[in-house]
Parts: sequence; C-alpha cells; structure tokens
Amino acid sequence: MDGGSGDMTLAVELAALKRLAHPDAVFSDARQWSEYVGVISEKPTYVVTNFCRKHRIRQDFFSGPRGREESLTNVKQQFDTGRHVFVGTSEGDEALAESVGWEYLPVGDAAEAAGWELGEPEPPSSVEQDDDRDDWP
Repeated sequence: MDGGSGDMTLAVELAALKRLAHPDAVFSDARQWSEYVGVISEKPTYVVTNFCRKHRIRQDFFSGPRGREESLTNVKQQFDTGRHVFVGTSEGDEALAESVGWEYLPVGDAAEAAGWELGEPEPPSSVEQDDDRDDWP
C-alpha cells in the first residue's frame, strides 16, 4: 500500500486486525507510510488492549470507551493529516467511514496492496511471549 508522504492516519477495525496473520508486522509496516496508526472497535477497551499487548502492537490511538463513530470523528479532529483511512470488514464499516469522512478500505484489499498475509493472528516470533509479566494488570 502506498500512502505517499506518510501524511496519513490509518485506523484498523479490531475485526480486520484479527483477520491478519501478523498484526504486529502490519502495524510496523504501516508506520512506514502512515503518520498515525490505531485500532477502532466497539469491544470494551480491555479487549483491544489485551489483543494489542499479546501481539506487541503499539497504537497511537484506540476507541477507548467511546463508540466507533465518535472515536473516528475525534481521531480525525486530533490528527490533522492529509488522508484518514479506515480498514474494516463489512458494509457497515464502509458506511461508518463514509459517514465520518474517512476513506474506506476492505481488509482483503488492504492486505493485497500492502503485502500483508491474511490468516489467524500469530504471536510475534521475534520476541518471546512473557505471560507472567508483573507490569500488566
């Protein structure tokens, strides 16, 4: 995927992220051509946080306790980039993106354009998983 100068904010729906084999690599790759990258979801904050922690994903923003529409609106206001792209999985995601002035990209199209592998998310292989960490609640 060619984001040009990096003047882009990329939001990925959690459901779309769960369709990618290497979500950590997706975020690392997206940082090369996006200024800001984050996760949007209707799920509770702890669900998003746990998924991101497990996959070693550092996000610039996330939905938090807000709904997706409010989150996308707030992110667009907070991160003033030339493009705002929302990667999702459904017609509902596409309608949401349109309603808040974001470009929409289905996860399959995004994966094909960026060279991301679709499949069940795998834990990052470069770092040993440490489920007994004391610094996480």
